[in-house]
Amino acid sequence: MPNTAALVGLEKRLFLKERELGALLEITQAITHNSAEADLYKIYQFTLIGQLGVRRVALYVLDEGAYRLKVNFGTDLPADSHFMPAEVGHWCPGPSCAVQELGLGHAWHNFELLVPVRQQDMVQALVFIGTLHGEYASSEALSFLETLSNILLGAVANLRLARQRETLLVAEATVRREIEIAQQVQQLLFPQHLPNNAYYALHATYQPHTEIGGDYYDVVEIDQHRLLICVADVSGKGVPASLLMSNFQAGLRTLLRQNVDLMTCVHELNHLIFRNSGGEKFITAFLAIHDRRTQVLEYVNAGHNDPLLLPDVGPPQPLHDGTVMLGIMPDLPRFKVGLAAMPPHSLLFAYTDGLTEVFDSQQEEFGEEGVLRALTHNRYLPLPRLHEEMLHDIQRFNATGDRFADDVTMLSLRVK
Repeated sequence: MPNTAALVGLEKRLFLKERELGALLEITQAITHNSAEADLYKIYQFTLIGQLGVRRVALYVLDEGAYRLKVNFGTDLPADSHFMPAEVGHWCPGPSCAVQELGLGHAWHNFELLVPVRQQDMVQALVFIGTLHGEYASSEALSFLETLSNILLGAVANLRLARQRETLLVAEATVRREIEIAQQVQQLLFPQHLPNNAYYALHATYQPHTEIGGDYYDVVEIDQHRLLICVADVSGKGVPASLLMSNFQAGLRTLLRQNVDLMTCVHELNHLIFRNSGGEKFITAFLAIHDRRTQVLEYVNAGHNDPLLLPDVGPPQPLHDGTVMLGIMPDLPRFKVGLAAMPPHSLLFAYTDGLTEVFDSQQEEFGEEGVLRALTHNRYLPLPRLHEEMLHDIQRFNATGDRFADDVTMLSLRVK
């Protein structure tokens, strides 16, 4: 006859394995259905209670530098109960230990076992068990409990990664949209058409270093005799720089409609930028008004690279009169409005520092000397060709070819 005790033992093992399979099924179904983190913990709790016969359970998971209570059933533990890693470092070197040996106090008297859940020799969770089913006190059963807890922790970690990826994707989409809006704003800042006519030839080139540059240029016909040109460079890049430059452009256009003089215009622009940025950002700018009647160029250089004025006869003239950059202080010191003769056939070339701050393999800078050299050589070319040749010169000079460290902007005005 079959050994009765052996049959009973076999039936118990089969019963326990059925419970274990049921527990695994509960957890894997929850994972498959993309349950929320709180739902996963709840299903884990119900699985221990319903499938494995546990009557009390407290699960602490390592989260933000501490073991925090995530599952709490049949206990009086407060919701904010936690342990620091230093407290538990000496606990349970083996697969489990008796809770009463840990000396945790009255609140822990109803727990029997502590099962540490390890991943790569690091304790990731602590499972306190109370009134454990008799058959589930074996090392095999406790190993299964650890396996089940590891599955739970893996699922929770995957959920968190998925949430982080989703948050990152949303943030990236938001940034992309902001960049698109800033690019649209920036394109609207630039004049759509330059007033090439019987009196003037104009051409502008803008080559941004990043998706949203910090350079700006403008050309405005004030009246039938006077023409304003402006080239500016805002500190920083991206959306904040674009917004500050849009404020600058709006202020400039408003002041021109009020027919204020150039000195007043620059003072008011400085106040506007200082109020908007609190002195933390600044704009370098060159503003000039050419009057065809007097053939005089009135200008202000506010901390900008010196534009070059090339008369038909005579040496090139750097235009440096003006003041400091705009927006760094409420009042502008050492202010001077410059005046320069600009008769027919004169050429005015304004640019931003991306044109000069180009370095060769020996770390020599293209600089203002390189700009003047190229400009002198090509000054009588049509302005689009002049700009093309200037770009070719700095690309040949640049150690990184056509990859520049900053935005490159050029604006040329030739009096016919």
